[in-house]
Amino acid sequence: MPVTPNRKSLLAAVLENGKVVERVQMTEIELPAGGPAGVHMHPVPVVGYVLAGEIRFEIQGEAARTLTAGDAFYEPAGARIARFDNASEVQAAKFVAVYLQGPGELEVIRML
Repeated sequence: MPVTPNRKSLLAAVLENGKVVERVQMTEIELPAGGPAGVHMHPVPVVGYVLAGEIRFEIQGEAARTLTAGDAFYEPAGARIARFDNASEVQAAKFVAVYLQGPGELEVIRML
C-alpha cells in the first residue's frame, strides 16, 4: 500500500527575466570552522540547502541572517554576496548549492 509523503516547502524563488535553465549543477560545499567564503557573486541564480552547521548569510543591501541545518537560500544572479561565512569557530558548515545555468553559462562564481 503506498504511503502519503509529508511535504514541507523550503523555498520559492522567482527567476529574473524569465530565465531559461538549460543545465543544473549541484555541488556539496564544506566551510571549515571559522571560515569565510569571501565576497563574491554568481553570474547565474543559485538555490541551496544547509546540511550542517550555521552560516552567516548577507546579500549586499539586505539584512544579514543566520542559516542553520534545514534552511534553504536563494542568491540572485549578479547579486553581491557580502557574507557567506561559517558562524562557528569549532564546527564545519556544510551546504548544497544548485547553480541554474542557461545556454552558454559555464561560470558559477566570481570572487570579488
